[in-house]
Amino acid sequence: MKQWHDLLAAQLAARPEASAFSDSLGTSWTYCDLAAASVELAQLIAQAGVVPGDRVMVLAENCCAVVAALMATSQCGAVAVPVNARMSASEVDRILEHARPAVVLISTQLAGGAQAHATRLAAIPITGSFGAMHMARPSPSSGDAPKEVAVLLYTTGTTGAPKGVMLTHGNLLFGGRASAELRDMEPGDVIYGVLPMTHVFGLASVMTAALHAGAEVWLEARFSAAKLYAALRRGVTRLAAVPQMHALVMQFAKEQGLERLNSPVLQYVSSGAAPLDPDWKRRAEEFYGVALQNGYGMTEATAGVCATKNSRLGDPDISAGPPLPGVEVRIDERVTGGGNGIGEVQIRGANVMLGYYRNPEETVRVLDAEGWLSSGDLGRLDTQGFLHIEGRSKELIIHGGFNVFPPEVEAALNAHPQVVQSAVVGRRTNSDEEVLAFVQVAEVDRPEVAELMSFVRDQLAGYKCPSQIILTEGLPAAPTGKILKHKLLKQFAAQLN
Repeated sequence: MKQWHDLLAAQLAARPEASAFSDSLGTSWTYCDLAAASVELAQLIAQAGVVPGDRVMVLAENCCAVVAALMATSQCGAVAVPVNARMSASEVDRILEHARPAVVLISTQLAGGAQAHATRLAAIPITGSFGAMHMARPSPSSGDAPKEVAVLLYTTGTTGAPKGVMLTHGNLLFGGRASAELRDMEPGDVIYGVLPMTHVFGLASVMTAALHAGAEVWLEARFSAAKLYAALRRGVTRLAAVPQMHALVMQFAKEQGLERLNSPVLQYVSSGAAPLDPDWKRRAEEFYGVALQNGYGMTEATAGVCATKNSRLGDPDISAGPPLPGVEVRIDERVTGGGNGIGEVQIRGANVMLGYYRNPEETVRVLDAEGWLSSGDLGRLDTQGFLHIEGRSKELIIHGGFNVFPPEVEAALNAHPQVVQSAVVGRRTNSDEEVLAFVQVAEVDRPEVAELMSFVRDQLAGYKCPSQIILTEGLPAAPTGKILKHKLLKQFAAQLN
């Protein structure tokens, strides 16, 4: 059976001296460099007692050493557990307790919380061609993970019992190939890698896709609109990001007095992790000068489920596109009561996870005997078979007996020229749910709440309009840039009526 690290072996054979990964630390590796660093680190992991089926936690932010650690873990037959070093001690401990890794590799060269985690875990320093890292051994070797599992990912914002998504070598190989082919990646391409490799989007759709294609990745540890803008001007050819990143880099350029990027080499731009709206899509295409592609995915489906491949600017399609080759999608209308074509999105294919690690009850709840994965997302299929995401089933707001889908309200708000991005949630009252909007606005020409209220009332039915709009200069976000809606009510509690 082909393994995840076989992608690196193939590139080593085909183009050993080609540029592979570089990072904000100044490290720049060819595929030969990456292979050597991975082998050296794999030897250290094995010497620490790791056996096939053990878990190896990689506690880090995006840098070349992380790629080496992931490939080294695969070479040892162990299961990588990528975890963002920006997590708190309690969050990391919760994953440690559930995953029980035999080894923790901590990339401590970057500023941030990694060094504190290394100290707390009594990790020892290790150095080599992979750079400087720390290693801890928190649990005894057990080798009890299923042999086909390559990665264990804990989803952003998980509460209650831990849910570690088991992605197999086959899942990652499928996802990497599908992403590379979708984006027409090839040797010589330069991919901007700010999406965290501790998240499935960065892990499968950027890192693994680049390994499949033999492309180069410029890794960045943390998102900065200024750094992304500079990288785009310097030579990035393909950019995959979330809407919040696009919105912020466009706002940054606007503040510099620039309305368009004017890059001669940028060929592909995509947006994922949140629905598009027509006005925002138009503005993004005017800025980048290339058609904006959309997609839909989730951790349990190795990032990719559906994606567009529009060839022209101004295409009015704002769907998530058709299912990727080899992936099936269907809609279960029982969640919404049926009748309007909207229901829960269900997925089947080689991209679907093996299950949740040490959580058979939750696995059975979302994954049936025929291989259909219940996503928890609401969507519909149009006459072309293209998927339209209407929101999370848990985020559906029922106001006055009517279904209110947050993305529709967010699209109306985002159409205002002074709105950077928005997030809409419901709040339970005595007998109903009210619609609340949290809006990040431009610092210059800041709009008034009354202006935004009037603006959305011209676009939406009355029951969809927010009962309150909170203006802010920033919204809580995950390392991916995705807005953390579950934090909004608490963070802005003092401003809510």
